[in-house]
Amino acid sequence: MPTITPPAQRLRKVIIPVAGLGTRVLPASKSIPKEMLPVVDKPVIQHVVEEAAAAGFTEIILVSRSGKSAIEDHFDLHYELEAELERKNKLDLLESIRNTLPAGVSITSVRQAKALGLGHAVLCAAPIIGSDDFAVILPDMLVPNFDSKQTADLNAMVASYNNSGQGQIMVEAVPDDKVERYGIVDCGGVDIQRGQGAEIFGMVEKPKPADAPSNLSINGRYILPARIMELLKSTPPGAGGEIQLTDAMANLIAEGGKLMAYSMRNPCYDCGNKAGFLEANIMYGLQHPETKDQLKELLSSLQQAGS
Repeated sequence: MPTITPPAQRLRKVIIPVAGLGTRVLPASKSIPKEMLPVVDKPVIQHVVEEAAAAGFTEIILVSRSGKSAIEDHFDLHYELEAELERKNKLDLLESIRNTLPAGVSITSVRQAKALGLGHAVLCAAPIIGSDDFAVILPDMLVPNFDSKQTADLNAMVASYNNSGQGQIMVEAVPDDKVERYGIVDCGGVDIQRGQGAEIFGMVEKPKPADAPSNLSINGRYILPARIMELLKSTPPGAGGEIQLTDAMANLIAEGGKLMAYSMRNPCYDCGNKAGFLEANIMYGLQHPETKDQLKELLSSLQQAGS
C-alpha cells in the first residue's frame, strides 16, 4: 500500500490576481474592471469567490491596482441600498446583496504597482501568504459545476492535495495548433482521464507546437507549496518579458518538488475575451431560474430561423 504524506496544514488562502487591464474586452473595461462585468446577475469576480468558498477557502487575497476599487466595494456593505430594499420589502434582492461575500470568508487587497506578469502578481501576496501553502485562481476563467451530482473541480483538487500533500495544477487538453497560447505541462505521455491526475515532470510557457511536450494546457487553477514564493523571488523574466509563474513551478520540479496535473471534468469559459464572455452568459443563463425559460425559447427560435 503506498505511503500517503498528508499536508502539514489546511488550505485557507487563495490569491486572485485582478490587476489586469482587460484589453481583450475593451471598450467595456475602459472604466469598469473586467472582473466586474456581469455573467447573468453576478460579476465574474463573485462567481470566482463563491467557487473558492465552496472549496473551503476562507482568506481571499486580491492582487489589485489603481482603478479597481469597484471590486472591493462590491463585497462591502451598502447600507443605503440595503435600507431601501428593506423599506420596499424586496427581501429576495436584499438577501442577494448581503451575501455577495460568503459567510466566514474575508477579503484582503494588495497592490501590484507594475504589470510584470502572473508570477510577479502572486509574489506581491507573499507577506500575507507567509509559510502557508496556497491556491491561485485566475478570475478570467469560470469553471462552473452545473451537475450537483459530481464534485466541483476545485473541490476535487483540494481533496487530492489533502490526500497527497502535493501541489495541484488544473489542466485541459487543447488543439495542438493552439498550445503556444498557454502554459503546457509534460506528464511523460500519460493520457489523463477527466477528473484524474498525473505527475508533472516539466512545463513550458507558450511553446511553439513543435516544442510542446503535450497539449495539456494550464487552466487557471493552482494549489501550490509555500516554496513557490521563494522561487519567484529569483525567477527572471521569461516569455513576454514577464515573470512567469510557470517558470517558478518548473524550477520547483527541477529541484525535486512534486506537482500533479488534474484534468478538469467541467467546461471552462474564458471571460477575458468577448466570445468566451458571451458563451458564459448563455450557459449560466440556461441554469438561472429567472432566465432559463426565455433564453431557451430565444435559442430555439434562432435555431429554427437558421435552419
